[in-house]
Amino acid sequence: MGFLSVSTHRGLVHWQGLLLVVSLLAFWSQPTTAEISIVSTYAAEGNDAVLHIRNKLPEIVGIVWYKGKGEDQNNLITFFIAKSSLHLSGPKNKGRQVLTEDGSLLLKKVTKMDAGIYTIVAHFPDSETEIGFGELDVYEYLKGPVLRASSYGVIENEEDVVLTCYTNGLSIQWLFNDMSIDFTNRMKLSWDSRRLTIDPVKREDAGVYKCKAWNPIMSVESQPLELHVLY
Repeated sequence: MGFLSVSTHRGLVHWQGLLLVVSLLAFWSQPTTAEISIVSTYAAEGNDAVLHIRNKLPEIVGIVWYKGKGEDQNNLITFFIAKSSLHLSGPKNKGRQVLTEDGSLLLKKVTKMDAGIYTIVAHFPDSETEIGFGELDVYEYLKGPVLRASSYGVIENEEDVVLTCYTNGLSIQWLFNDMSIDFTNRMKLSWDSRRLTIDPVKREDAGVYKCKAWNPIMSVESQPLELHVLY
């Protein structure tokens, strides 16, 4: 097994020592009513994210962070003892996870692998513990959607047209002449809303179309596409 660095004068601490400390704390501590929790959040891939602690009490003497739900020592990220300023990194710490001054967990340049449930265990002087959970969602950076048409000039009442929005967004909004489309019974959306079919096309369908892609981080519109209807 390797060694883990410690942010005190004690130098290097063996990983087995960390497991022993955490195991002893867990053995002698009795869980209390779960009041502490992690504020669930989301971030764009490549950005930093902070998992803040909700209902953190000032008398906390130790904080343990885990990736996943529960106290699995193999998923331990970091461990902090307040009075000694002892700070250890666990096997799930990839060098991008850092404790802030208030005990929150900073994750630098998050990836999809960082998404999921996190567990925090707070230790108190009376040998009691509180355990809380929270979730981090990580979304891809939203690229500009590309709008294409099966035809850019169609004959009224004789032809149909299919507009397709290519995007990595989670949801789609369709715009017609910069307004939300007022869908008619001639218009059908695919199950993922990325394809709009107009059948048959009428002269009032002529105009400028856009698709707008969304995720919880941002939204972006496609370049305009002009549809011509011949009659």
